[in-house]
Amino acid sequence: MGVAIDAELLQDSNNPSYKVLNYVVQQHNKRKHRLQMLSDYYDGKQEILDHSMVNNQYSSNNKVVVNHAKYITDMNVGFTTGNPIAYTAEKGKNIDPITDEFNKMDVQTHDAELEKDLSVFGVGFEVHYLKTTGFADDKQKQPITEERIECIDPRGIVMCTDDTVEHNPLFAIHIQEKFDLDGTANGYLLDVYTKTQLISYRTRFGYNLDDSNIDSQKVTPHYFGDVPVVEFRNNEERQGDFEQCKSLIDAYNTLQSDRITDKQDFIDALLIVYGFSLMGDDEEESKSKLKNGFIDGAPGKGEDGASVEWLTKQLDETQVELLAKSIENDIHKISYVPNMNDENFMGNVSGEAMKYKLFGLLNLLSTKTRYLVKGLRRRLALMQNILNKKGQGVDASGCKITFTPNIPVNLSDIITNMKNADGIIPRTITYGWLPDVDDPEEVADQMKQQKADDIKDSQQALSGDTGKSIDDPEFNNDGKGGKKNDPDSDD
Repeated sequence: MGVAIDAELLQDSNNPSYKVLNYVVQQHNKRKHRLQMLSDYYDGKQEILDHSMVNNQYSSNNKVVVNHAKYITDMNVGFTTGNPIAYTAEKGKNIDPITDEFNKMDVQTHDAELEKDLSVFGVGFEVHYLKTTGFADDKQKQPITEERIECIDPRGIVMCTDDTVEHNPLFAIHIQEKFDLDGTANGYLLDVYTKTQLISYRTRFGYNLDDSNIDSQKVTPHYFGDVPVVEFRNNEERQGDFEQCKSLIDAYNTLQSDRITDKQDFIDALLIVYGFSLMGDDEEESKSKLKNGFIDGAPGKGEDGASVEWLTKQLDETQVELLAKSIENDIHKISYVPNMNDENFMGNVSGEAMKYKLFGLLNLLSTKTRYLVKGLRRRLALMQNILNKKGQGVDASGCKITFTPNIPVNLSDIITNMKNADGIIPRTITYGWLPDVDDPEEVADQMKQQKADDIKDSQQALSGDTGKSIDDPEFNNDGKGGKKNDPDSDD
């Protein structure tokens, strides 16, 4: 996430001072604890794993992780990017070189990785660069390059912006800790991306930049025309999709862990001997008896004063199950991610009914995509800049960006609605109702061509000669291929 500073403090935004760079890195490190916690929760390293039984050292201490955090993120990633993001150029403009490059770099996979970062951390970053794939001359002075985009872990990168309302990017710092082969820390590599160049600093110890700690420095120009790092936001607050549910996730894990612990303790019940002793009553021996599952020599009870019983904990499984369902329902309600194992999501639910059941998730998608589009427009601008440097003639301004939710659809219902709307709603609109259709006008043109081909095929079938038409003069009026009637003919 960005660190805002007064741009006037920078004497040269393309070569920030050590003081500015150190300040930005320090501000970023203050936020890493939260980012690490969110990453741990997605990976299943949750608070329950530190749970201990303080008041009962002899009870079992089960630690169950039901990873709702991963479920919420994976569902959001599939729902948002399961279908490719569609880019449609404004009329009269060309973005084909951009879409061609996106296809080469498999941008759909990249978008899924980016959305995962957004869902977990609340922010995501991508870096643009050129990769040399060969040379156009024997002297290797004219490199052949390809545009590349890669995600960068938000824990290792920070964007510095100005402090205006627009928060314009000034530069970005990619922070990488280096290690020797034996795992010993060996300084840091800090890549500073400015609007015109990449400055790489290699430190000896830590990440603090000063003349005595810099082992090497390298400056490489780039031609993207802006800072080649794009910051994406998941929402206005830059919160992850499961961040608001953290306490509920912890409560559910604790409940399920204690539930299993109680079950295990019920099975490992204590045997109590009343009114007599099976063994000596030495203190150390008594502790051993407790560990071994029975208590010896308890005071007598009943008429005879001697008896043997199991000491068990009373379990109200019904109340526990109600509480578990209540917490789980709250998790799905707060995250807007439905429980797909719920009976409301049976296989016979129609596509339209499914949309109403997913209404909360669809609303969440509308928020996520609004912020995604901002970042995608900056991605397109960077791609446009570098491709135009290569003489591609790209104009991505006004490009339409379309997200298609990855939810079940009832195609027969859609086609029926399209037929009913024919003549009332333009076909260029109704064709857009179809899933996986990025350009309705292209589909309309295909349908016109298909209709023309069908008419031509029908004419050829009637003529009996695939090379002639019934409109040719050698066909008679009845279309059977005989000569026209001639009153002067002898026949």
